[in-house]
Amino acid sequence: MVISFYGEGCFKIQSADTTILIDQVGSESGLTQPRFKFDVELKTLASVEAINSFGKEQKERDGFQIIGPGEYNAKDVKITGFGILSESSEKFIKTIYLAEIEGIKLCFLGHISEIPLADIMEHLEEIDILFISAGGKPFLDQKTAAALIKKISPKIVIPSFYKVPGLKRKADDLKVFLETMGKAKEKIEPQEKLTIKKKDLAEIKKLEIMALKI
Repeated sequence: MVISFYGEGCFKIQSADTTILIDQVGSESGLTQPRFKFDVELKTLASVEAINSFGKEQKERDGFQIIGPGEYNAKDVKITGFGILSESSEKFIKTIYLAEIEGIKLCFLGHISEIPLADIMEHLEEIDILFISAGGKPFLDQKTAAALIKKISPKIVIPSFYKVPGLKRKADDLKVFLETMGKAKEKIEPQEKLTIKKKDLAEIKKLEIMALKI
């Protein structure tokens, strides 16, 4: 599996001949939108209107689009979405996704700004790779993110929604998150991509933070 980052919450997950796009970054962000062809697309934040017309939109796109809560099986990838009703409204819905790819369990927390309620947290167990916002408000602040990481206890944390070149909105530098996590002295440098296999996880004895370049 190969994981690449495009800024904000946008990631590319490549597994054999399956390509998954997470939270396509918008042009209004100031960042370059990825142009690769995808097989599956996940959206952790979607309008109620888009969810209501989900069936039609799904058929009209080249890839399999997943919007909102539910259980899905796309390209042999099992995906479960949990709606965060406490942070949603009549206009939009926030969703946390779990996906199992190559035997690796991934969790995409997306746009959440608080620790999920207990009925959601009970599903966030034995996570191998956790994708979590690290740039502060309007998403999780760094202290809350650190507390949530401790509760979930993943093998690897991949930060998102932090300050990157070209981003128009205000966001904190990654170093603020690393300081909060007690990792400042480790001098974690963003990598071009993360290439990982299931067997690699057995070698991880303590939490690893893997920051990626855009």
